Amino acid sequence: MIHAHPILAPMLALIAWTMIIMIWMMAERARAFGKAGIALGELPAGTRGPDLEPRLDPHAQWKAHNYNHLLEQPTVFYALCLALALMGSEAPVICVIAWVYIGLRIAHSLIQTTVNIVLYRGALFALSSLCLLALTVLTIWNALA
Repeated sequence: MIHAHPILAPMLALIAWTMIIMIWMMAERARAFGKAGIALGELPAGTRGPDLEPRLDPHAQWKAHNYNHLLEQPTVFYALCLALALMGSEAPVICVIAWVYIGLRIAHSLIQTTVNIVLYRGALFALSSLCLLALTVLTIWNALA
């Protein structure tokens, strides 16, 4: 049996969360498009989400904004997780920080997709960024050790 590195579990959890947000975003956008009378087949070639923002319910857009956020900073998290797994670094503190990062990102998603209070979102983003910084330092430390 192959032993999976423990750091892969939080990485896969964030990937799964991103897919949940993607499905929620698609459902919300479909509803918002219908409500706004937007037919996908009638949109000009090259139309992007931001082009339609003025015509769509802002609450529906919050899901799309969060999906985009889950494709930005977490890419660094994925790279760090893969680097740690390849190096074989299994320090428990690393996995704890990774899981805290996941919890903060999920909390950030839930705030942004529902009430979207920037103060709360910003605090969660700052805390998750500190986790990512700590993981970066620990990964570099492990690479140099």
